[in-house]
Amino acid sequence: MPMAKLLNCWLRSRLCWRAFKSRSQEMQGYYRELMPLMGQDVYRANLMALDLEMTGLDPNHDQILSIGIIPIEAGMLKLDRAQHKLIRVHGSVGQSATIHGILDRHLQDAIEIEDGISWFLAQTRGKVLVAHHAPLDISFLQDAISRVKGEPVTLLAIDTLAVERRRLLRKQEVLQTGSLRLGACRIRYGLPIYGAHDALVDALACGELLLAQICAIAQGEGLTVGELVFIK
Repeated sequence: MPMAKLLNCWLRSRLCWRAFKSRSQEMQGYYRELMPLMGQDVYRANLMALDLEMTGLDPNHDQILSIGIIPIEAGMLKLDRAQHKLIRVHGSVGQSATIHGILDRHLQDAIEIEDGISWFLAQTRGKVLVAHHAPLDISFLQDAISRVKGEPVTLLAIDTLAVERRRLLRKQEVLQTGSLRLGACRIRYGLPIYGAHDALVDALACGELLLAQICAIAQGEGLTVGELVFIK
């Protein structure tokens, strides 16, 4: 059996097991709708580029401040369906405001994390997540969803940082400090540089980067979602 099929079968098995173990009907459905996507050509699959802004880098102590999402369908970013939510935090945003620019007064009309998670799960159901340095964003989302749902949750995502690292190493390039940052990756593909640390803008930047990477890796032919998800 070709390696791609083995990877896709393994990922589908993991999702099936998670659905079986979950006590939440919502999460059972969430996992099951991802299963058939693993073997799909990445250009035909429904994806969701995302980015978070947080009060820090530790999901055990810090909080999600904002979530930006943009669907990717048939190899195209659906900008008319881009969405951004501000999340109310307990306490103050503190010094993290110097990074993301979100102040306490900006969160006066923000939604509660429980509502944010319900919105996120509804919007991303049946779509594979895409993020740059995905383990960070995914760890915050998993922690928040687990607390809201009352059970452990594991999400799958395509990590554009990991994809770029794999591509450069296969070209036997030496990885310089900072060479895998989102802006640096975009420069290699001739993509414009956007202002950083805005969840919706960074979601857009990540989505554009993925599409450029797909073209560079396989010209969009025969590359499955599962193959990209598997890259760590």
